[in-house]
Amino acid sequence: MTVRIDATDRKILAELQRDAGQSLDEIARRVGSSKTPVWNRIRKLREAGVIGRQTMVLDAESLGFEACFFVLIRTSEHEAEWQAKFLKALRDRPEVQEAHRLAGDIDYILKVRVKNARAYDVFYQALISEVKVHNVTALLSMEEIKSTTLLPLEAVATD
Repeated sequence: MTVRIDATDRKILAELQRDAGQSLDEIARRVGSSKTPVWNRIRKLREAGVIGRQTMVLDAESLGFEACFFVLIRTSEHEAEWQAKFLKALRDRPEVQEAHRLAGDIDYILKVRVKNARAYDVFYQALISEVKVHNVTALLSMEEIKSTTLLPLEAVATD
């Protein structure tokens, strides 16, 4: 379903991205509208699938997850059965925050958040015991420079 997004919708979406926990009154005030029209627009955007689930962003390091690895995976397996097994293995592991299938020399990249290098090794050993992979390269992030879930809404066309 395609939904038309106007300037007011973009303002509402920007506010929700900034802080989805703020009150409807606050969002309405910030976008220069009243509560009911803002609620109706949010409902419309949810129904259209523009707004997905709401979550809270937790600070990984303060919870003891100090190591972030980017894991590059090459495989010689491309059959549907292998892919299903691989995807299940990734979905079953809470350490995997993101997984992407890539074009180019690397088949998959994973973002894996763990407490330390030892915890990464436990993850790695479990993964390779479940699915056959040709090559795995793990890159430890030394410093997170930027991490955001905010989309550049100014690039969304308006009516």
